[in-house]
Amino acid sequence: MRKFYDRVIKRAIDFFGALLALVLLSPVFCVLCVLVRVKLGNPVLFKQKRPGKNGKIFTMYKFRTMTDERDENGELLPDEVRLTKFGQLMRSLSLDELPEFINILKGDMSFVGPRPLLVEYLELYSERQAMRHNVRPGLTGLAQANGRNLLTWNDRFEYDIEYVENISLWLDIKILFKTVAGVLKREGISSETCVTMERFTGEAKATEQVEAEAMER
Repeated sequence: MRKFYDRVIKRAIDFFGALLALVLLSPVFCVLCVLVRVKLGNPVLFKQKRPGKNGKIFTMYKFRTMTDERDENGELLPDEVRLTKFGQLMRSLSLDELPEFINILKGDMSFVGPRPLLVEYLELYSERQAMRHNVRPGLTGLAQANGRNLLTWNDRFEYDIEYVENISLWLDIKILFKTVAGVLKREGISSETCVTMERFTGEAKATEQVEAEAMER
């Protein structure tokens, strides 16, 4: 039943939901495009490769929220320097995520699922953490509904796995409502030490390898 929901029902909801959202929100998209162009310059959209279901790589779209300011060596300045007040507002209201409706329409993503992370993290996941790629990544997920960027990496992955193991229409509806409530309250936008989330370094995989080696001795 879960597989049927994920492959058929959920995909149908995603397609028609994203199509409707793109039509209804087209005026908002136009206004945001103009504001981003005026305040942050071109390109208006931020594009980045991300891993999707089964680790398949796709291009994810977002509205840019940072400038391209660089130091004397041509290197980009830290995120906290390049993130403007306008960009912070976009992130706090999740407006920068709206172009991901295009990804949902294409089938790269879903409305609900584990958030797509960086491609470079793929080789750092433990076997358990890699289970997050058993479903399509989402615009929001169980982790985002329960703390967003305030969560530790371990807690975030556990929420992702919990979602994969219990995927259902009711759970998706519950996550969407909790996400909307969190956005309205502007909760969990940044971690305690970073404007978004600290980089993942793969500690869990290293721990598993050490434990496996110890058992072989």
